[in-house]
Amino acid sequence: MRPNLDPAINIAVKAARRAAAIINQAASQLDLLNVESKAPNDFVTEVDRAAEAAIVGILREAFPEHGILAEESGRSGPQDGRGGEFVWIIDPLDGTTNFIHGFPQYAVSIALTRKGAPEHAVVFDPVANELFTASRGRGAYMNDRRIRVSRRLRLADALLGTGFPSRRFDHLETYIAMFRELTRKSAGLRRPGAAALDLAYVAGGRLDGFWETGLAPWDMAAGALLIQEAGGFAADFDGEGAFLEHGNIVAGTPKVFTELLRVVQSHWAARS
Repeated sequence: MRPNLDPAINIAVKAARRAAAIINQAASQLDLLNVESKAPNDFVTEVDRAAEAAIVGILREAFPEHGILAEESGRSGPQDGRGGEFVWIIDPLDGTTNFIHGFPQYAVSIALTRKGAPEHAVVFDPVANELFTASRGRGAYMNDRRIRVSRRLRLADALLGTGFPSRRFDHLETYIAMFRELTRKSAGLRRPGAAALDLAYVAGGRLDGFWETGLAPWDMAAGALLIQEAGGFAADFDGEGAFLEHGNIVAGTPKVFTELLRVVQSHWAARS
């Protein structure tokens, strides 16, 4: 039976559902969307901004003393979100490019960190109506059902998720080398295009491992805690826990993680 929920996770779920309602309403009128380009292959819409404003408003009302780090509006709160013990990390619409093309793979991602470490996590898929939640030490859930990472023991049997570099191409050749080797050594690779949801899929056993470079904290914070609470591992390319700072992440079942990290590290160490 699921343990009693912390008030913070209840508020985060409320915020995610409010954002999802905005997203779902806009999904039926994609031809009316105003799409702006923040940078090459990096888009934002009024939906991103409206969903983020809804999330921030709910969190601010409940926890005015907490800091916030959000994709569109940046840092806010005590000392610009840096000095407080608690900081919310928000991606109001992870997978914006998918959304504006009508490709149904995107999610709302909300995490609460305490002294830099994720404590609570919510990833909500408004298309499938799947709500992934986790609190440190209390397990991971999808729609109130306890989830665990898969039982895959070998990379050769693993279905892996990844994200192709689309904005920064500094390490494109290194990534391609990883992709080439892992294509040969795994059961298959998938690139759906929303990292937060990919990580939630690892937690739920749909994917056995995941890796990507160049991510932002809001892409990873919630999904990484989901995986850890579901019995898996998540680390940066050094095998340490600084993925939120470095922007590079490897995750998976304990056995698959070890083999996947070994392949990723071999190419990362050899990059020029």
